[in-house]
Amino acid sequence: MSEEPANKRRVRYSGTHPRRFEEKYKELNPDKYVADVRKVLESGRTPAGMHRPICVAEILEVLNPQPGETGLDATLGFGGHAREILSHIVPGGRLFGIDVDPLELPRTESRLRGLGFDETVLTVKKLNFAGILKLLPEAGDGFDFILADLGVSSMQIDNPERGFTFKTAGPLDLRLNPERGQPASSLIQTLSESALEKIIRVNSDEPHSKEIARLIFKYRDKITTTTTLANAVREALEPVKFADWEKEVTKSTQRTFQALRIAVNDEFSALDQLLLALPFALKSGGRVAILAFHSGEDNRVKKSFEEGFKSGIYSDYSKFPIRATARERYDNPRSKCAQLRWAVKAADKL
Repeated sequence: MSEEPANKRRVRYSGTHPRRFEEKYKELNPDKYVADVRKVLESGRTPAGMHRPICVAEILEVLNPQPGETGLDATLGFGGHAREILSHIVPGGRLFGIDVDPLELPRTESRLRGLGFDETVLTVKKLNFAGILKLLPEAGDGFDFILADLGVSSMQIDNPERGFTFKTAGPLDLRLNPERGQPASSLIQTLSESALEKIIRVNSDEPHSKEIARLIFKYRDKITTTTTLANAVREALEPVKFADWEKEVTKSTQRTFQALRIAVNDEFSALDQLLLALPFALKSGGRVAILAFHSGEDNRVKKSFEEGFKSGIYSDYSKFPIRATARERYDNPRSKCAQLRWAVKAADKL
């Protein structure tokens, strides 16, 4: 008996191992090829089309979800954190899961429904976390806990059609919701050289923002794919002397993609709105945990929690970020830059 339906042959690839995203048919079907996916995970890699939740144990300890409580996963993603949280709030609990990605959201909902989490325990909605207050009429008097994982999911990064990675050719899109706004390739056309430089510098702390912005602006009409943007960054850094030139170019390319992604999705503005809404969305004594992946995000979270503590909104907060364990950083390299912060809403506030 063949592994694939007779009327739908899988994509063929040369050599012994698939390289392109669409060729990794076993990784893209984790329920069907459990053993193969396990091998990929044990090798320290993330299977194509999947996402490995970060700091799960630490998040569960901070949020301490209990049976009967109402919670919010403000960045549902692949559903890894949600799956663990759901097992702690039953019976009687309810989790709201929201995300802006219209492509991945129905897939995640289908996976979680297949695990037995029906509408009585899990409510899934397409919503930006900037608008969490819209959920309050359904959530009652607020949430006992809220989680926000600010990182881009691996299944978004791995799929070249989404335009998040420079490792494979694809359209320079970078939108978390491809149904709204303009792709990065279009944004570039509208910006001056100085505006490009500011975005790259502010959104990613790129030390060579001026050189990179100059080349992007020069080739702005030709930069329509992930590889053409990566080539522009590479050309911009050719005169710069590095001890390890390839490594530094890769870092600058990653930071440039990050900076444009943040601009395309207006991510800092959305985060600022979330932080302002949290005190109104949390119940008295409610807990919030936010997982950030670069300084622009983490500094906003840190400042908000510090100011909230000083003003009496929060009764306690993390003075220092929690990092992934050494073992997790080894098993999942994408966890290396993660920083987890938490806060507890004071009693009888707002």
